[in-house]
Amino acid sequence: MCARAQPGGPWLMTSRSLRGGLVSVLLLLAAPGPAHTRPNFLLIVADDLGYSDLGCYGGEIRTPNLDRLAAEGTRFTQFYNNAACVPTRVSLLTGLYPRGDRFQLTPEMVTLAEALRAAGYQTALSGKWHLGAAPPHRPNDRGFEEFYGLADGCCNYFDPSLRDPPYEGSRVRNFFHNNRRITEFPPDYYTTDAFTDHAIATLRRFAKTGRPFFLHLAYTAPHSPLHARPEDIARYTNAYHSGWDALRRQRSARQAELKLFPREWKPSERDPKVYAWPTANQPWEALRMAVYAAMVDRMDQGIGRVLRGLRELNLETNTVVLFLSDNGSSSEEADGRDTTQTPGPKTSYTYVGPAWAWVHNTPFRRYKTWAYEGGIATPFIVRWPGTVKPGVLTHQIGHVMDLMPTCLEIAGVPWPREFNGRETPPPEGRSLMPLLKGGTPPAPESIFWGQLGHRAVRQGRWKLVWDGETRRWELYDMDNDRTERRDLASQQPDQVRELAAAWEHWARKVGRTERRAPPVRPAPASKAR
Repeated sequence: MCARAQPGGPWLMTSRSLRGGLVSVLLLLAAPGPAHTRPNFLLIVADDLGYSDLGCYGGEIRTPNLDRLAAEGTRFTQFYNNAACVPTRVSLLTGLYPRGDRFQLTPEMVTLAEALRAAGYQTALSGKWHLGAAPPHRPNDRGFEEFYGLADGCCNYFDPSLRDPPYEGSRVRNFFHNNRRITEFPPDYYTTDAFTDHAIATLRRFAKTGRPFFLHLAYTAPHSPLHARPEDIARYTNAYHSGWDALRRQRSARQAELKLFPREWKPSERDPKVYAWPTANQPWEALRMAVYAAMVDRMDQGIGRVLRGLRELNLETNTVVLFLSDNGSSSEEADGRDTTQTPGPKTSYTYVGPAWAWVHNTPFRRYKTWAYEGGIATPFIVRWPGTVKPGVLTHQIGHVMDLMPTCLEIAGVPWPREFNGRETPPPEGRSLMPLLKGGTPPAPESIFWGQLGHRAVRQGRWKLVWDGETRRWELYDMDNDRTERRDLASQQPDQVRELAAAWEHWARKVGRTERRAPPVRPAPASKAR
């Protein structure tokens, strides 16, 4: 049976997941003390948000709620995702690197929702899933007792039933409430608002039970298509006529003022995908960025409403709030800069394009899917009143696979050693609690990336990058050149060989069959970019 979307209305309960019930009872027995004393978790993820888009990371877009969240908690400058939607979401929910080349959840992986639910937590997902639309890969199969949102990667914000253009003969997207497909949406529907409404309604319902909860709020904003409400677009109509070069300089200067980076560091130079600031199409280009900004603005408004809900329900002090992006901003532009399409309304389907995305990822190189910092660096904010000190800016290194070990430690839940009759892999992430409590734990020994022909490994100050387009290894000193302007591969051939061998070992371990071992030879000496 199909259902009609009812943002903010009553939400139907799903039947208890059989899969969740198979998690070891030992997890439940290990839960400390009365359930109501255990912290709640609100995990918020943006989609294709650039590193510098928030005010607290140097951006000019209005984000007062996320800026306040940062002021009340810890803000990371060196936090990493997996450069693309699906692999990031796997690591986020499992504490592990994705396996194989498709990056899907595998049977032996336990999700954070499954582990917390078995320990007595209420669990819900509002928004994007993107890890499977059929059993046994749906959210309700993988530990979320409540789900409202999109199983796909993106959708029309005003009417998720519409496919990508051309709209003739369109078929329904995989949009669900629990396992019931939704095919009709109200006239004033907008996904960002609907996900916020569902999150708030779920908070209110969960609060009545007195049991702790894990609420995962996964926005599709600001992923393409560029769709925003007119009142939000109007706020930025005259904001971007100076162009992307000027805006990137402005963001870089603000980042230095915020002490995100040393003043002597230079941002990467103009990306090869960035075209010259146009003359004839300036209004259209400025509108693209205005709509993108409006999407981020509306997401921040929604986050503010959810945070107010926590306060009104007297849950703020005992709730750990975490915010990040699944990857850097995307250079995708499948419509080829079609200026006949007006960014913003439901009837259009436009992209922000590589030039503005280059601004979003300030001060870094490249974009989503690449293993340069522009693809893998994310804003990351953690607030937990009374435990995490307010106003902290940390340069310690972290990764999305650290979140599950961190949340399990906070909840007092041990890492599950067995799941559904299978031995589970040990965590590959690490708990961030020592850092969040003010300590300075050692950096992770190594972090690896590998997707769509791009690959990288970071060990301490050194980062080895393989660009899938140029097909060669490049070496960068992250302590002195995190914007990856000066390739040191020709000067450090032994370091290149050592890190390349480490990447190959990791690729075999996680089943990357596309890797086609690149030759271990350094790139020719290059000038600073």
